[in-house]
Amino acid sequence: MGTYSISRLEQLSGIKAHTIRIWEQRYKIFTPKRSEGNVRSYNDQQLRKLLNIVSLSNTGLKVSELCRLSEKDLAKLLDRQIELSKTENAQFEYFISQLIISGLNYEEADFEKAFSACLLRFGFKNCYVNVIYPMMVRIGLMWGKDEFCPAQEHFLSNLLRQKFCTAIDALPAVSSKKPTWVLFLPEDEFHDLGLLFSSFLLRQHGEHVIYLGSNVPLDSIKDIVKDVQPKHLLLFMVRHSPADEVQDYISQLERNFKDAKIHVAGNAHLAENLKLSKRTDWISDISTFELNYLK
Repeated sequence: MGTYSISRLEQLSGIKAHTIRIWEQRYKIFTPKRSEGNVRSYNDQQLRKLLNIVSLSNTGLKVSELCRLSEKDLAKLLDRQIELSKTENAQFEYFISQLIISGLNYEEADFEKAFSACLLRFGFKNCYVNVIYPMMVRIGLMWGKDEFCPAQEHFLSNLLRQKFCTAIDALPAVSSKKPTWVLFLPEDEFHDLGLLFSSFLLRQHGEHVIYLGSNVPLDSIKDIVKDVQPKHLLLFMVRHSPADEVQDYISQLERNFKDAKIHVAGNAHLAENLKLSKRTDWISDISTFELNYLK
């Protein structure tokens, strides 16, 4: 069982430590264990409850009401969200279910069979948009109910990562004379499937891409911008980070890289609380992004 400090809870949930303390006192969300020095610590179950409340609050439910719900009642709300995540297209839903089952059973052969059939029928782009992305959203909800463990998620994510890399490798190399896109995840961001898909999409349209991957320090971004002078920076911010921290990070990008267009994607609920300049855009959907930049 994991043990987490309140600062780690803040990092993982995007909820300020001060707010967590208020929720403990006002709403009795949970009771942390305390050391002899009165330092709070939290377990996996408490982390899961906090993340579930954050997730469900984004659907319009009040935090005060969610905090007072039992684990059973929270599970019912998550069940409702899982049902809402299901697509009306039976073909997409079939492949989503088959891939999830392969992850639950750690069956690589079943994954290979389902993924290959999906890819053959829909193509890589539609496979990602209509199957892979909705599947990962649903897995997050299942994790909240303790129905999908981290090992299963890592198993499935790494199989997908292999497929994404294979698809990218199959594309022809693009001349560095073309305008350059630098793709990266900021520090403490590790979920790179969306970034890998973006790399595929850009390369498929003949764009020159430099892919840096996950957990990239800002100083490293400064180095590459100085060296190659890219026209575009594209990053994903997936985890639940406090909006003011995200705002500060984007402001740093805008101050340091005045000659590059900045594109941000990821946690859609963050976008509602950000003030972006004309040099920075939030990628809300793939079709709009293609229309604006990949004509």
